[in-house]
Amino acid sequence: MRFFNTEGPVRADMHYLLPPLTRWDLEEVLALIEQKKYFLLHAPRQTGKTSCLLALMEFLNQDGRYQAVYANLEGAQTAREDVARGMRTICGTIEAAARLYLGDERLHDWTERAWQARGIDGVLTGLLETWSANSQTPVVLLLDEVDALIGDTLIALLRQLRAGYPQRPQAFPNTVILCGVRDLRDYRIHARSEAAPITGGSAFNIKAESLRLGDFSEAETRTLLQEHTQETGQVFTPEALQQVWTLTQGQPWLVNALAYQACFRSPEGRDRTRPIDAAMIDAAKEHLILNRVTHLDQLADKLREERVRRIIEPMLAGESLEQLPLSDLEYLTDLGLLRQRGGGGIEIANPIYREVLPRTLALVPQASLPQISPTWLDEQGQLDLEALLAAFFDFWRQHGEPLLKSAPYHEIAPHLVLMAFLHRVVNGGGTLEREYAIGAGRMDLCLRYGAVTLGIELKVWRDGRPDPLARGLEQLDGYLDGLGLDSGWLVLFDRRSGQPPIAERTSVAEALSPDGRCIQVIRA
Repeated sequence: MRFFNTEGPVRADMHYLLPPLTRWDLEEVLALIEQKKYFLLHAPRQTGKTSCLLALMEFLNQDGRYQAVYANLEGAQTAREDVARGMRTICGTIEAAARLYLGDERLHDWTERAWQARGIDGVLTGLLETWSANSQTPVVLLLDEVDALIGDTLIALLRQLRAGYPQRPQAFPNTVILCGVRDLRDYRIHARSEAAPITGGSAFNIKAESLRLGDFSEAETRTLLQEHTQETGQVFTPEALQQVWTLTQGQPWLVNALAYQACFRSPEGRDRTRPIDAAMIDAAKEHLILNRVTHLDQLADKLREERVRRIIEPMLAGESLEQLPLSDLEYLTDLGLLRQRGGGGIEIANPIYREVLPRTLALVPQASLPQISPTWLDEQGQLDLEALLAAFFDFWRQHGEPLLKSAPYHEIAPHLVLMAFLHRVVNGGGTLEREYAIGAGRMDLCLRYGAVTLGIELKVWRDGRPDPLARGLEQLDGYLDGLGLDSGWLVLFDRRSGQPPIAERTSVAEALSPDGRCIQVIRA
């Protein structure tokens, strides 16, 4: 029985799939190969790049006009700045791929001759020259995980490919496709042999195009899910199909992971007579997030990078992105963390990522929380909002100051500590949803626990800014209106310099919003 794939390239005999060659413009790719171009394919991790390259190799070899070989260079990453070791690994990987896919045993001897004649600075060029000169059809070389290489090893690869480029196709590959997560412009190579970083564009200025593999469309997402229905008879309800699209926005790994969890891992989903409904998709999402599956863990690990922090921190705080470097925005888009909305604005790529990023940042404060008794629950186990407010006050006054120091992003430390507290509240019994309002200076939270829904708006009062109370009440009206609520919390974190300790300045008062809603204004 086939299943939804979340590990490695797809296989038609094992996995539900969309034909890989339909996911990019095959006519454009074939035209570039006809024109003897060298180009890039890049996309975020686990979006189907390797599957596309393998399918292209098979298509070209069956067509017969080219000799195509796919080689994954990730094994050379451990060579780092050891160019001799790195080039040995790269050439060995290409040799093994030619044996596997073409049955060609000659490349090892050609490598050894090139090593003796050219050394580490020309061994790859020499190997590819000899291979191409002895091939009855032009060679197409598909190199995967190129951006995993480091420093001088990456420079050696790019420059040796560039050195042989004028000799194509008679004495060098007709086409080389480099594949990785990032576009070539982001190959900033800090090599020991150079005084300043080298950009990929300068080291490989023969690149003709940079193609990006996109996410699934809504129609493609539904088509993939319905492969399961055709094979097993188990249907997805219309609400479930819509929820998969809403949560993932077509990110291929997320689509497959949600469906695999719902259809193959959950007890309800394994009953093929039972339709997959939206609640089962939501439960699958929670499972993926709570278990910190590898894909989401790798994504969250990027939050440690400074160029990622420069974008994500103001986004979470609701600040404007106008003054941030364009290169940082492009980098996060290439990683798949951000996407461009239809109207041109930037946002987190999908709702699952929007939930994972702040949850991850709140992990350290959450792990640092003291033992807290659930005094916010009444005798029936329902959430009591007055008791919740009292519990937060006790917690914040006693533990807020030290916990702020544990938060990884200083500018939004209060937000992260509050979210850590609220995660303890909803643990196992509710949900905490977040909305970012870029440029509006706020973050919105929606806490759902049983029959209770609480809308919360967070704002920060910084030096040189007016009291955010009036603006916050006005903004909160709009948020509560969307939730259908007539009351909520406005939390104002006072981060101005020279303020009294948290225990002294924390207070609460009731206020009416412009639309007449009763708001608990918490100054913290």
